[in-house]
Amino acid sequence: MIYITGDVHGAPRIGRRLNMRNFPRQKGLTKNDYVIVVGDFGLIWNLDAEDRFWLKWLDRTKSFTTLFIDGNHENFDLLERFPEEEWNGGKARRINDSVLHLTRGQVFELEGLTLFAFGGAASHDREFRKEGVSWWAREMPSETEYAEGLRNLERHDWKVDIVLTHTCSRSALESIGQRIGTEVEPDGMHDYFQRIEDRLSFGSWWFGHYHADLELPGGRRLIYENIVEFGGKASGGAESAIST
Repeated sequence: MIYITGDVHGAPRIGRRLNMRNFPRQKGLTKNDYVIVVGDFGLIWNLDAEDRFWLKWLDRTKSFTTLFIDGNHENFDLLERFPEEEWNGGKARRINDSVLHLTRGQVFELEGLTLFAFGGAASHDREFRKEGVSWWAREMPSETEYAEGLRNLERHDWKVDIVLTHTCSRSALESIGQRIGTEVEPDGMHDYFQRIEDRLSFGSWWFGHYHADLELPGGRRLIYENIVEFGGKASGGAESAIST
């Protein structure tokens, strides 16, 4: 099984989000099942005792494998010290035995489904943060990463089952503004994802960043505290349940 959830921002929220009471379905899972966090994972922040405790908690006490894409609130200096490896068809960083970072612009194969992953976003509270301490310029993709994403989608004939991003397309941002309001101004990432959205054949598109749970037209979903379950290819990759 594959489960998707939104921003956790490190400890202690990860413990509340993925404890047995809030996520009881984990009882029947194995390390061959996956929980995916769509950015602002936040446990590679200081790699202090608290970070290490919760990373060990995910690895040793949780039955599933944890995957995450980067958001904007990540310590990229520390995150990029973990070497990349080939994993399930794409490039990932292995944080420990069962916690992995899915790097930008990669397509992965999980449970017979194809997933396009592309993290990063602009911090709109940047003026309140300090570079190298609570904000990193690497939150925004490089031109190389943008190009890598397009090449990998071309390699898969512009068709995937699931898209995982932290921010969203320009049209999705407009829909959020109309539904719940947002002060976020569109930027180059929104335009990049709009270019992809206009061309890509996908089953569903999941993103975080805006701290709400909201269904949008066209198979797009803003996710925060919900945990959504998908079956593998045998079940058509269908969403089968939502828990909070």
